[in-house]
Amino acid sequence: MLIDDDLRLTKTSVGPMDNNAYLLTVGDDALLIDAAAEADVLLNQVQGLNLVGVVTTHRHHDHIGALAEVIAATGAHAYAGRPDAAAITEATGVACREVWDGDEIELGPVRLQVIGLVGHTPGSITLALSPADGPVRLFTGDSLFPGGVGKTWRPGDFVTLLADVEAKLFEPYGDDTIVHPGHGADTTLGAERPHLDEWRARGW
Repeated sequence: MLIDDDLRLTKTSVGPMDNNAYLLTVGDDALLIDAAAEADVLLNQVQGLNLVGVVTTHRHHDHIGALAEVIAATGAHAYAGRPDAAAITEATGVACREVWDGDEIELGPVRLQVIGLVGHTPGSITLALSPADGPVRLFTGDSLFPGGVGKTWRPGDFVTLLADVEAKLFEPYGDDTIVHPGHGADTTLGAERPHLDEWRARGW
């Protein structure tokens, strides 16, 4: 999918939990979001490209299954949300560059904004891509899906996650903003915004 000039996006479903792995390319440079599984598939996609980084949206096992193999094969930098980075390193052996609110990840001339969202895990992150033309794109991992926020295990975590999603995604970004979640189909903030009160009332 061509987003802006030569900025391209490829979405691939990998692994038994149908995780979405997103590959952004600008010229010969590439950035992978969630090396979740099936390293051979992901490495085939970046063959001939300069993989500058692999961003892990959060520490859950289904999002890190191919991380070590992809990093070892490419020498790319690994990025993760600061509160999740140590757990990802412990699980994979991969040292991660820690990022959080206000940080940027570079892909050639493109800058992706890092947004920390606490609740699904302590260190989940979303990446915001703002092309020169066209809508903003949010790569939300498991923090926001069509129909609700990501799964939480304690009532306090749900409250925190919904508050972060409202304040950091729904308030600053418009209805045409495209949401690319960690599993399943894309959506827009406009499609989900009318349901925020419903999510709050049901508690998940």
